[in-house]
Amino acid sequence: MTRWRRRPHRRAVRRSTYSRWDGTQEVPELDADALLQAMGDELIEHGDPESALRRMLHQGLDVDGQHLQGIREILERLRRARQERLERDDLGGVYAEIDQALRDVIGEERAALDLPDSDDTGAPDAETPAQEEARAASQARRDHLDLLEHENLAGKVRGLQEHDFALAQARERFEALLERLREQLMAQFVEQVSDATQAMTPEDRSRIVEMLAELNRMLEQRSEGHEPDFAGFMERFGDFFPENPATLDELLEVLARRMAAMQQVLNSMTPEQRAQLQELSDQLMEDLNLQWEVSRLGESLREAFPQMGWEDSRQFTGDQPLDLGGAFEAMEELAELEQLEQMLRGASSPGALAEVDIDRVRDLLDDEAAAGLEKLAEMTRLLTEAGLIENTEGSLTLTPRAIRRLGQNALSDLYRRLSRDRSGRHDESRAGLGHEREFTTRPWEFGDPFDLDIEQTVSNAVARAGAGVPVALMPEDFAIERTESEVRSSTVLMLDLSLSMPMRGNFLPAKKMAMALHSLMSSQFPRDFLGVVTFSEVAREIRPERLPEVSWDYVYGTNMQHGFALARAILARQSGNRQIIMVTDGEPTAHLTDAGHPVFSYPPTRETVERTLREVRRCTREDIRINVFVLDATPHLARFVEDMTRLNGGRAFFTTNENLGDYVLVDFVEQRRVAR
Repeated sequence: MTRWRRRPHRRAVRRSTYSRWDGTQEVPELDADALLQAMGDELIEHGDPESALRRMLHQGLDVDGQHLQGIREILERLRRARQERLERDDLGGVYAEIDQALRDVIGEERAALDLPDSDDTGAPDAETPAQEEARAASQARRDHLDLLEHENLAGKVRGLQEHDFALAQARERFEALLERLREQLMAQFVEQVSDATQAMTPEDRSRIVEMLAELNRMLEQRSEGHEPDFAGFMERFGDFFPENPATLDELLEVLARRMAAMQQVLNSMTPEQRAQLQELSDQLMEDLNLQWEVSRLGESLREAFPQMGWEDSRQFTGDQPLDLGGAFEAMEELAELEQLEQMLRGASSPGALAEVDIDRVRDLLDDEAAAGLEKLAEMTRLLTEAGLIENTEGSLTLTPRAIRRLGQNALSDLYRRLSRDRSGRHDESRAGLGHEREFTTRPWEFGDPFDLDIEQTVSNAVARAGAGVPVALMPEDFAIERTESEVRSSTVLMLDLSLSMPMRGNFLPAKKMAMALHSLMSSQFPRDFLGVVTFSEVAREIRPERLPEVSWDYVYGTNMQHGFALARAILARQSGNRQIIMVTDGEPTAHLTDAGHPVFSYPPTRETVERTLREVRRCTREDIRINVFVLDATPHLARFVEDMTRLNGGRAFFTTNENLGDYVLVDFVEQRRVAR
């Protein structure tokens, strides 16, 4: 397929836009960090940058409070632009304009015939034979004009060609009209096969016929199995094709698109209008060779490119009349709008937009749409150059740097959502027991105690802004002193991946919370341990760094028993305060048999509940606390969780997916400080 590209237009492009560009709209600038932030939820939920980019490509994205339109919105603008053209223009105007011009000629001639004769005495018996003959001739002319009033366009033209004009000015006006019509009809034929028709001389038209004849010969040669001399053809006739096609197939596709557009003009006319145009064309076109060669080429192209919409038509309902050239231009624009629409609908990645001619989008729509498509097209490049995604064996994957950044962004998002009161609960300034000073500092982060290391903070401000007083402090200058905990905390996060989690909208908040917790522990509690166990029909241990790749399981079952067993085994190898944080929205509906086979049942069987509580007792005996964060609790789930916390001594939080992250992070930080 040839690239969808702009071709030069002879006429000024008539713009009709869905949202007119007035210079006040702003297309947001994209950089890799802003893009990653905007794509955060998509990347976290699916763990697949290709999928996330595809969704952003179609849905658009918000960057720094500004919206970048996606393909869906641009497609809607294309639909509206196409509809506006159809509701604005009128193909019947082609004939109304010609008909009015012919009526003006008839009216001018009639007015001349109705003028009183200077020799007319008003007495019929006083007429000389010459006067009588002149009067009869004038009446014959009037009668002829009366008949023409009821003729169609071709009939009016034919009748006026045969008319014996009494007024030389009317005859000259008619002849000028005929010349304009011939030029329009000639342009109708030539425009289908060349984009270089402006100010064509008779010699140029002769070359057009020669070019068409050779093009038809090349098609015959190809059909006979011979290779045509395309290079020689372009050397002789390349000036007719500013698109500079590289192959014969590319040239034929260009011609097929133009000729299909003209055929669509004819299809969109009424049968009467088509018949009038054909009759008018047959009557006025003197170059039968041109008509014949164009007809031959059209038949060949229709067979070679049946998908070009030769049978399509448009329903124009407007009141702005179009001449033949304007109708052809309108059809081309409509075809280009549809071609752009098809290309955008088929775009599966930002790289596919490289085939779109941005300048032509600007002509057909406006600067905003063109700039937006440019931004969308460069998303992959920005992320790749920033080292956030990489192409691994033909597929895009997140780099470790991107994974860390996503966790940090998730943590920042959750902290920003906390109210002052809730966030204040993080800022416990008491040092407490169990801390030893490390005499090193680190940057302050939101949620840290506001125990600034003044010397390092001021030093950072001076390094940033230079020497001088007063010293202006910024949040990025703040530094706090590191402390070493004598009490180590070991945590296993149990994350429910059963099918109910995405069905109820709980998966994304839970996964986002998990990545935020990992980022929090990596940055603020690097000596603590975090393990991750996912569970559905069975449970699995994963490394925290693999959290972005986690997705829900398309199976039924919530196997807490297996999850507790894995978490307990992991924590058996760890020291310090040990805990399990479980996030779930369902009752235990699956367990492993003694032989290790998963069994699912809903509602939960007594055996599943008892095997799950047995694992809870084992955790309790090994001094492992279980804190449960429950989403969408049913009465049965609430009773089970109460039984579990009664056995273990842990705590239960009945929350929603909107504040799950708040609850988990606030509780973790507070309990971590109590332990210290």
